[in-house]
Amino acid sequence: MTTALGLRANLAQFSLLVAVNALVGGMLGQERTVLPLLAEQEFHLGAYTAALTYILAFGVTKAATNYFAGTFSDRYGRKPVLLAGWLIAIPVPLLLIWAPHWGWIVAANVLLGVNQGLTWSTTVIMKIDLAGPSRRGLAMGLNEAAGYLAVAATALATGYLAARYGLRPAPFLLGLSYAALGLGLSVLFVRETRDHARLEAATHQVRDDLHGELTDREVFAHTSLREPALSAASQAGMVNNLNDGLAWGLFPILFATTGMSIGRIGVLAALYPAVWGLGQLVTGPLSDRWGRKHLITGGMFTQAAALAVFATADTFAVWAVAAALLGAGTAMVYPTLLATIGDVAHPAWRARAVGVYRLWRDGGFAVGALLAGTVADLYGLRPAIWTVAAITAASGLIVAVRMYETHGAGIRLG
Repeated sequence: MTTALGLRANLAQFSLLVAVNALVGGMLGQERTVLPLLAEQEFHLGAYTAALTYILAFGVTKAATNYFAGTFSDRYGRKPVLLAGWLIAIPVPLLLIWAPHWGWIVAANVLLGVNQGLTWSTTVIMKIDLAGPSRRGLAMGLNEAAGYLAVAATALATGYLAARYGLRPAPFLLGLSYAALGLGLSVLFVRETRDHARLEAATHQVRDDLHGELTDREVFAHTSLREPALSAASQAGMVNNLNDGLAWGLFPILFATTGMSIGRIGVLAALYPAVWGLGQLVTGPLSDRWGRKHLITGGMFTQAAALAVFATADTFAVWAVAAALLGAGTAMVYPTLLATIGDVAHPAWRARAVGVYRLWRDGGFAVGALLAGTVADLYGLRPAIWTVAAITAASGLIVAVRMYETHGAGIRLG
């Protein structure tokens, strides 16, 4: 079969990968509404920091796995990494269903972090491979929209299942079906995409003073610190997922302090990723037309404003507005940051750069769990939200100062 770049030339395989990533998102969504309530109501964890240990475990393992997913995808191919991720997913819902104590929940989230790091990273890399340089923002918008719409839909569904049938086992049976279906589709129908990256590399123009074959250490240094656009994207990604960790772990508890029903908490837990997911269908293509930098800067400031509303509100209606605003700000940032990495990184080391970026981005879950949990234990839920809002605004300023426009700029590291 002839290898060609572009969404139209690879429509069937690209669409399949969108569906697979929706199942990846569903694995994450099974926890969004139920686990914070499970920690409080069944395991009686009084301290916020203790209750957020599952997010800390998830964030650390996912961040580390992202890095190795990129390296292994370059070394062994994309599909083997994807299959490994789905195999690791199968025990997760079973552990959540049968857990006799909180340690099992933490162990399940270690496995979930590995699953998400391998599968989500690989679907990102494969879509970047297929799309080519001209429609990268659209490709990332479709990828992230599928994943986070599935997070939202599953969060909503598990909220209603928990309200009707209890916190366990019904909500987690969805996750078990997602894992089985994702593994089956990946084994039978997903094809390797590494040849597409090699095709793009063969025609890729590089600067004379740099080359395409960087070492792992050089890729890590460029993506983390040295290269202005890559490093600015990495810190913004970390802060973005710090926000998500806060929303995942503490927002359901904040909503419950008002006596809100589990069903309504599920609606609020789903609204933020739903707007986030749908919004990326717009913001991804817009970044191909308008550029990356201003969408990222505006998105970080929008998230900071939304968090300020969360910290001051105490009604369902106002929190719903804040959730929609937070989702819109995240949608401006999420696919655009990935597209920025694709713009700057050479195809020969792009998978590794994506892995390093996602290492820092998903490290935000761990940072958020520690920071938000500690501040909430010391000063309360609302001061914790204000702290994260201030950090988010500072991150937007860093992007505004440090990042240059990467789309169509013709500036790439070799």
